[in-house]
Amino acid sequence: MALAVSPLAPTSFPTLPAIKGVRIASHAAGIRYKERTDVFLAELAPSTTVGGVLTQSLTAGAPVEICRTHLKKGRARVLVVNSGNSNTFTGRKGAAVVEATVNAAAQAFSCAPDEVFISSTGVIGEPPPMDKLVDAVPAAQAKLSDDAWADAAAAIMTTDTFPKVATRTAKIDGVTVTLNGICKGSGMIAPDMATMLAYIFTDAVLSAPVVQALLSAAANKSFNCVTVDGDTSTSDTTLMFATGQAAHRLIAAPTDPRLRDFAEKLDDLAIDLAKQLARDGEGATKFVEIRLKGAADNKAARRIAMSIANSPLVKTAIAGEDANWGRIVMAVGKAGERASRDKLSIAVGGVVIAKNGEPVEGYDETPVVTHMKGREILIDVDVGIGIGVATVWTCDLTHGYIDINGSYRT
Repeated sequence: MALAVSPLAPTSFPTLPAIKGVRIASHAAGIRYKERTDVFLAELAPSTTVGGVLTQSLTAGAPVEICRTHLKKGRARVLVVNSGNSNTFTGRKGAAVVEATVNAAAQAFSCAPDEVFISSTGVIGEPPPMDKLVDAVPAAQAKLSDDAWADAAAAIMTTDTFPKVATRTAKIDGVTVTLNGICKGSGMIAPDMATMLAYIFTDAVLSAPVVQALLSAAANKSFNCVTVDGDTSTSDTTLMFATGQAAHRLIAAPTDPRLRDFAEKLDDLAIDLAKQLARDGEGATKFVEIRLKGAADNKAARRIAMSIANSPLVKTAIAGEDANWGRIVMAVGKAGERASRDKLSIAVGGVVIAKNGEPVEGYDETPVVTHMKGREILIDVDVGIGIGVATVWTCDLTHGYIDINGSYRT
């Protein structure tokens, strides 16, 4: 069904520049959707290294499993992504489709099969159309260019209402390097080591272990800190490709101090993409940032913050513009991490509501109600135990979520 663009969508989108060593294309293969593209293909320079973080779901699809295997080599030449069918819970037929697509791409680009990466997103449990996917490889190859980033982001959308893109530049050895990122995701978003589908490209000269270390760290600060509905996808895949075309010396170790600016810009780009996911949450009308401190450690802080972010009661209260902060107290308590009831403090929109385990004397709900009527909601919580901190992003839960998911296959 046609979905209206999220009211939280960015008012403008950046134009992603060309990256040396990357050519991209999109193609309408007719896998599920009509009158739109549904395949994204990227050709990568022979020097390209790759890293990835993948779903920890025990019902992961065949594309995830092939990526897990191919990442061991750390080299990449081709990426093929389709929307409309996740190729998950499809048994031998699904594995055969992945194998055929890998072989078609390897032949088309004269590379080894383990230099081909595959991703799929869409309906679970429906065998994907092999002929359409295999035929899409040469069809998309004929359309390759260095500037079709927006089209690529649109091709991988499912229930997304806007394409998600970001770009940054960084300095290594005084040389400017570029980072471009695209991702998709709107529902079934509660990452576990990775998230939805996300692809980051750079011309930096990085060894595969460096790419892996940088991406793992960035995902932990961004994609693993966003949730829409608490459900982890069977297809979650985040891949980063470094083409090695920039004019700086190779960085071979993750501890190299020359990486500082690049790592900061990568983290910033990934956080940008993660926030866009929350802004496009299915049926979302409000973007929510939850800042938590005072936990035993950062891991505990994120777990408590995600407990708040995933709570249907918290999310529906936000949707209804109800300043019911008792639901936040509930979500803190159920997280399973240490929290001091008698030191707990809560603020919404910068207004302190509760402090030291009880409501603030003379608390006036008026400014909080005004804040709740806005599009951007800020919640601050201090659980009074230690120095652990975390920031996570989510959205409200409206009837629109039910409408979208109740008719997803029809």
